Order: sequence, then structure tokens, then C-alpha cells
Amino acid sequence: MRPLAEQTILVTGATDGLGRALAGQLAAGGATVLVHGRDQARGRQTVGEIIGETGNRAVHWLRADLASLDEVRGLADQVIAEWTALHGLVNNAGIGTTLPGDGRRLESRDGYELRFAVNYLAGYLLTRRLLGLVERSAPARIVNVSSAAQSPIDFDDVMLTRDYDGMRAYAQSKLAQVMFTLDLADELDPGRVTANCLHPGTFMPTKMVRAAGVTPVTSLKDGTRATLRLLVDPELDGVSGRYFNGERPAEPQAQARDPAARRRLRDLSNRLVGL
Repeated sequence: MRPLAEQTILVTGATDGLGRALAGQLAAGGATVLVHGRDQARGRQTVGEIIGETGNRAVHWLRADLASLDEVRGLADQVIAEWTALHGLVNNAGIGTTLPGDGRRLESRDGYELRFAVNYLAGYLLTRRLLGLVERSAPARIVNVSSAAQSPIDFDDVMLTRDYDGMRAYAQSKLAQVMFTLDLADELDPGRVTANCLHPGTFMPTKMVRAAGVTPVTSLKDGTRATLRLLVDPELDGVSGRYFNGERPAEPQAQARDPAARRRLRDLSNRLVGL
């Protein structure tokens, strides 16, 4: 891995919680940080705060609503147009089990179940669109922020039109992230680009955890450290296709290891995002 001060890293969902803490840590280390979010005012405020805290002026704001695949494409196009390298991509943005919707089933602008769309499809499309730039920037790393909450995908009802449950929707989207990570690692040369995913911590004190009314267990500091490790630890050079629980290697839900299920998910994802 090249020194952090020589890297450009995109963090989605970086105006709050884990993403905000991670962006601050990366900026403190001298990286060029691309801060993504969907709220313009909060995004600009976040960038100003990070610059003020770290003295690093190479912190940039990128706005996109990941509930719209058109805006995901626009985000990727902006990165490609404005930066010549991308050494790290952290797909962190996501929504939890309750908000938005208070437990009701919602759809994205494209008509897909909202949690599947935001937590999984947006990162899938963004990664696919940026993969050429990432590979040209090697050595590089892709990190998908998943969860230990993982539910098998019912390919007969991926959009959960029957018996919708917010927890199941969230957990399905998180397993899909893991399955994509393993697929991606199989495609890539680990000597150039690695792809890993993690459960950063259990019920960290973030907005989605507070909205669910759950008492935090893992500190934000610990979750940030575990995620940062996958981006910068030289001991992980060449390590790819792994799922971590915090800083420990772990086994994902069994469907993630099923090549046929991963192929079905890949084919479905390509069709849904127009690849």
C-alpha cells in the first residue's frame, strides 16, 4: 500500500456516524477524502468541520441520493471526471431497519425495495462504474461496510412484496453486500486491488441505531478502527474476499458461499442497474 497521504479515498454516507468518523481519520492521515452524502447543507458543513479539525484542505463534497440509480451514475461520472486516481472506495452509506418508513415497505425512485436499493444496489453500481479507475490506481482497496445481520435472499421475492419486514429487508441487503464482495474478489488480482467487507460493530451509537431504539454496544471508535484497518493496514496487502467481524476474520451466512446463489444475484443486479 502507498502512504495514506498519497491516496484518494471515497467514503459514501460520510456526513454522519461511522462514515463521518472514518472520513475524519483519513483526512487526519493526509489522504484526499471524497465525502459523499445526500444533504447539501450538511455535506458542506461536514467538509468544513473536517478541514477545521485536521488542517487538511484536500477534503471534497460529493452529493448524490443513493435511492436513485441515475444519481449513483452521476456520482461515479463526477469522480471519474474530477480525479485521476481512486485508491480506496468505502461503500458505507445505508439505511437501517426502521427509518425511513417506520417499518413500512418503501421503494426507491427506480421502483425497487428501498433497503435493497440503497444498501446494496447503489454500492454495486457505483463500484462497477468506478472499477476501471480503481484498477488503474492500483494498489487499491474496496471495503463494503456490511453487518452481522444477514438473511438469505429469496430469489422468488427479492423485493419483499409479500410479508415485508424491515429487519429482513435490512439483513437481506447486507448479505447481498457480502456476496458481491466475494464475487468481486474472485474477479480481481489481489496483488493490485482487494475487496473485503466487515461488520464494524454491534449497535454502534449511530443515527440508524438510535432510530431503532436499541442500546449501543460497540463504540464508534472501535467500529472506525476496524474499518480503517481494512483500508490502510499493510498486513492486509493481498488479502481479499474476506468477511470480518470487527477486526477478526469470520464466516458469513451460508448463502454467501453458494456459487449458484451468487451467480443469480450477480445476474439480477446487472439487470436491475442496467449493466
